[in-house]
Amino acid sequence: MNRSPYPRVPCWCVSAIMALLLAAPALLRAQANPADAATDQAVVNTAPVNVDGRQLFLVRGVTSFPAAERAAVIRRKIIAAARNREIAPEHITITELPDRSNILAGETQLMGVFDVDGDIEGLDKKLAASVYRQIIIRAIEQYRTERSPPVLLRNSGYALVATLLMALLLWGTVRLFRWLDGWTIRHVQSNIETLGHKSHELIQAAAVWKAFAGLLRALRILIILLLIYFYLNTVLGLYPWTRPVALVLFDLVLNPLESLGRGFLASIPSLAFLVILFLLVRYIIKATRLFFDGVASGRIKLRTFDPDWAVPTYRITRLLIIAFSLVVAYPYIPGSDSGAFKGVSLFLGVIFSLGSSSFIANMLAGQAMTYRGAFKKGDRVKIDDVVGLVEDIKLMVTRIRTPKNEIVVVPNSNILNTNVTNFSTLAREQGLILHTVVGISYEVPWRQVEAMLLLAAERTEGLKKEPKPFVLQLSLGDFAVNYELNVYCADETRMLALYSALHRNILDVFNEHGVQIMTPAYEGDPEIPKVVPPAEWYATPAGKPGA
Repeated sequence: MNRSPYPRVPCWCVSAIMALLLAAPALLRAQANPADAATDQAVVNTAPVNVDGRQLFLVRGVTSFPAAERAAVIRRKIIAAARNREIAPEHITITELPDRSNILAGETQLMGVFDVDGDIEGLDKKLAASVYRQIIIRAIEQYRTERSPPVLLRNSGYALVATLLMALLLWGTVRLFRWLDGWTIRHVQSNIETLGHKSHELIQAAAVWKAFAGLLRALRILIILLLIYFYLNTVLGLYPWTRPVALVLFDLVLNPLESLGRGFLASIPSLAFLVILFLLVRYIIKATRLFFDGVASGRIKLRTFDPDWAVPTYRITRLLIIAFSLVVAYPYIPGSDSGAFKGVSLFLGVIFSLGSSSFIANMLAGQAMTYRGAFKKGDRVKIDDVVGLVEDIKLMVTRIRTPKNEIVVVPNSNILNTNVTNFSTLAREQGLILHTVVGISYEVPWRQVEAMLLLAAERTEGLKKEPKPFVLQLSLGDFAVNYELNVYCADETRMLALYSALHRNILDVFNEHGVQIMTPAYEGDPEIPKVVPPAEWYATPAGKPGA
């Protein structure tokens, strides 16, 4: 078969296009919104005022006096006022100035409330100052109450009870899992081993038991960690000095759960769209498959469309449908607008473009071969120097079984760029022509030679009677005439066996008639022709058929 006349698409071009498709959504989303940047800057320019781990309010900052530094100063002043028992709540007053409202503790200024501080709560500075005054009064009272001896003594009692309860729960958990370990060893492990024997080791009992035991260990560790977490969170939260640590521990678990919950709720419309898109695409793919199944079976006939093309065409169509659906679904995938998602998609695009040139080349070659019609599964072919039956045609490679019962894996890109000889295409209808060449002396009449060759073909079983065998005189050589015997066979898989039988019969016929075969070399006429007389055809160890 001749080389395909169609130009080959460069692999690097295909790889670059696919990499661009993968990275394009990330690059398009990389443009930041100026309004969002301004909003983020406004959020960054505020800081909370915290006392004993509790947030009182937010304050604004400026370049020369950042919000975090201002919040720390206000916090220190509130704590100093709380430690001064001489300052009563009525001593917390507000003094109005043209540009601010000052909150005082006696003669000491705690903070100044500006218009920008009120903008955070949507209030003017006077009303915001009044609200902040009440918050500061409550914080000072709570600061003093939590550090009073009765409250500390009571909380210490709670801590002692929590410690005893924690010790009891840990002891009970350890004992419980020791009992579970013994029970599983006595019952579950024996059942798993029995199941493994009954399944003839299809189920690996050791692996199943290892997984089950690992699950128990993981459950035990998880329960112990949860107990320790709740104990620390409870005990540390009883004292004002350790409450910030307790709040940090609490946020370590609560914040991720809260983020997951909010993210899930916010993603419900997108998830609903993705589910509907998935069902729609699945229905379209099923309908497409039914159509091409009909084409492949012959129920649906298309002009100039080979039914053998139905399956690969369906695969290409399915790939295009899925690719289009991914493009449509990309903006609705949760987290698709995040920097991490963009980075991963860009990274995958670059990796795919760098490492997939040979993959794409073989994939395109596999599809091209289908429409090229070079061969089908079960055909006997010759690809380069490999001869054998086509065992399997994959997207990337083609497997060929040689007459020596070897499996040769040939990349499809190699097949696309070499000549392919198909022995099976016309063998079953018109017959495959087997041919062999013999050189005979000029002294032997050519009519006799042709008759002997045709007689040898007639004696060979497995050859077709119609069309009839024929002989060609290929050349008049220097020392002999080269005759070519051509015969037809319908079973191309028996080529080697038929050639062997044909050669045996040629030797027998020529020996019967005393005609010497001159090939492969000839130097001069011998005194006695080099033939084997019939009496010696079955010399030891050969034996006559039926003897």
